[in-house]
Amino acid sequence: MKKLTHINAKGEAKMVDVSAKPVQQRSATARGEIRMAKETLRLIRRDKIAKGNVLATARIAGIQAAKRTGDLIPMCHPLPINHCEVEFEFPKTGNAIVVTATAKVAAQTGVEMEALTAVSLAALTIYDMCKAVDKKMRITNVKLVSKTKQ
Repeated sequence: MKKLTHINAKGEAKMVDVSAKPVQQRSATARGEIRMAKETLRLIRRDKIAKGNVLATARIAGIQAAKRTGDLIPMCHPLPINHCEVEFEFPKTGNAIVVTATAKVAAQTGVEMEALTAVSLAALTIYDMCKAVDKKMRITNVKLVSKTKQ
């Protein structure tokens, strides 16, 4: 098992020192899904949810979340995000939305937590906006699908 980098010799939490690492172009993509009743998805796609445009709001929430990840997760470095996009796909099953987020940065550390946070908050926003019509929604399968550095 790899040594945990966020723990010091005394077993205490610490922020990893990346000051000696070079600045590199980095990107990460994460994906997750929110499952719901077919009727809920129909309402979202027809923009008939009472709280407003669900996908537009979720996209903005995801982008904001990526930019604020360093404020939300204690040991994450605050990163100057260069780009973040949040996209939605609708599987043929008709009962889910797949959320994909890609974040990019020129930094000394990776941007995967920002992509994962964007997906999570976009899905949570969908949940929040639709909970009045669907109490059984589930957020699932949130995972990192790729990361690169150049």
